[in-house]
Amino acid sequence: MNTVVQPLVEVRHVAKTFGGVRALHDASLTLYPGEVHALLGENGAGKSTLLKALAGVHRTDAGEISVAGRDFEQGSTRRSREQGIAVIYQEPGLFPDLSLAENVFVSHRPTRRGGAVDWVRMRREAAALFTQLGVDLDPDRRAEGLSIADQQIVEIAKALSAEAHVIVMDEPTAALSASEADRLLSVARRLRDSGAAVVFVSHRLDEVFVLCDRFTVMRDGSTVGTGPIAAATPGEVVRQMVGRELTDLFPKVATEAGDVVLSVRGLTSHGVFEDVSFQVRSGEIVAFSGLVGSGRSEVVRAVFGIDGYDAGEVEVDGRRLPPGDPREAMRRGVALVPEDRRQQGLFMPASIARNTAMAVLGRLSRHGLLRAARETALAAEWAERLRLLHGGLDQPVERLSGGNQQKVVLAKWLATEPRLLVIDEPTRGIDVSTKAEVHRLLSEQAARGLAVLMISSELPEVLGMADRVLVMREGRLIATLTGQEATQERVMLAATGQAGAT
Repeated sequence: MNTVVQPLVEVRHVAKTFGGVRALHDASLTLYPGEVHALLGENGAGKSTLLKALAGVHRTDAGEISVAGRDFEQGSTRRSREQGIAVIYQEPGLFPDLSLAENVFVSHRPTRRGGAVDWVRMRREAAALFTQLGVDLDPDRRAEGLSIADQQIVEIAKALSAEAHVIVMDEPTAALSASEADRLLSVARRLRDSGAAVVFVSHRLDEVFVLCDRFTVMRDGSTVGTGPIAAATPGEVVRQMVGRELTDLFPKVATEAGDVVLSVRGLTSHGVFEDVSFQVRSGEIVAFSGLVGSGRSEVVRAVFGIDGYDAGEVEVDGRRLPPGDPREAMRRGVALVPEDRRQQGLFMPASIARNTAMAVLGRLSRHGLLRAARETALAAEWAERLRLLHGGLDQPVERLSGGNQQKVVLAKWLATEPRLLVIDEPTRGIDVSTKAEVHRLLSEQAARGLAVLMISSELPEVLGMADRVLVMREGRLIATLTGQEATQERVMLAATGQAGAT
């Protein structure tokens, strides 16, 4: 870290309340030029509220914020950018009908003399940013249909284009593969070396300890610890985050696999994946691993019936499942928790109770009318079983933390009493304590006989939870490893096509 007397940003004893709910109580943060600073804490600790204050979204109720020694002008996102602060949020916010170049420069389009937009320069500079990030994205393509990983890359390019002195990255690697995350960490280091202050928010502590120079921990709206990362250990940081010891992140219960629930043979979708065959048994957690773009999510979408396929067979409990028919998959006991819980897994304005009941409305209805008491009872049962933190079952899920939103998605599908649970990125963007709870839940459900097919980009999660690991690369199933055989090295060798993976 390049130590200087004058910080770029000083946040001192900030407080913020929303309708009687105290989001920030005593939050402080000091950022220096030439450093990567980790902002850590569980979901609901106040990190997002503090970041939104820096972004100009919120005005604080008390405390002080200064930028480069001057009072920070609050309450305007435009003024925040003009004061040198760029924020990349956890959930991408692209305009789907605009090109990638237009999304990158949406707030500061380059112009010619006279004020006309310089489209050639815009495309050229967007292409240069994508090249800098090491991705092959067409600046002229529309953002609609872009994967979450590529959406995040566009958000990063947007921040880089603003030439900010303070760049806040809120969970930037949550949806990225290991290689893409490594590339992003290199970008963050280059920003640091150029003199910027980079705020790095991540629940992946391995990234934090590899990348960051200093850290600040928040809990219950207050800053509870700060210091150089070299003087801390992951265990100490976790204790500060959760206020207690977290002894078992992967509480895997040993179970004996039962009958085959899912059998996939020769599944092929031309140009996407080819000749994929595997089985999942009751009581077993099978994990798909591989780089983003390897075809993992596409395979499970085909299994569930969202996407069609050109050849192969899918069987559930020994009976063939027709392609392209999600309703039949649900009737046969298949549940799918998608990667993007906000866009594909939840109806954000609706209540916790309504979202929980969404997949079983027929079971809760009489003569076509939903019985509210049964809906509430179902939601209450699952809220207790999943240890959901909420302000009432009528609370809209958009007001929940990311971890609690994921619990609602799980509740919705587990309420269907499935035979097979397919879950894509089960802990993406949620805090370490909630990760442990989701892992506990999956392990408990497997112990009760549920077959679980999991996709995860986090190798520790794959190695800690899976009975078997299926490694995909470029649309092909490259390796099948037992839990005992699977190591980080063997999985990565297979995922990257290197020799030595068997």
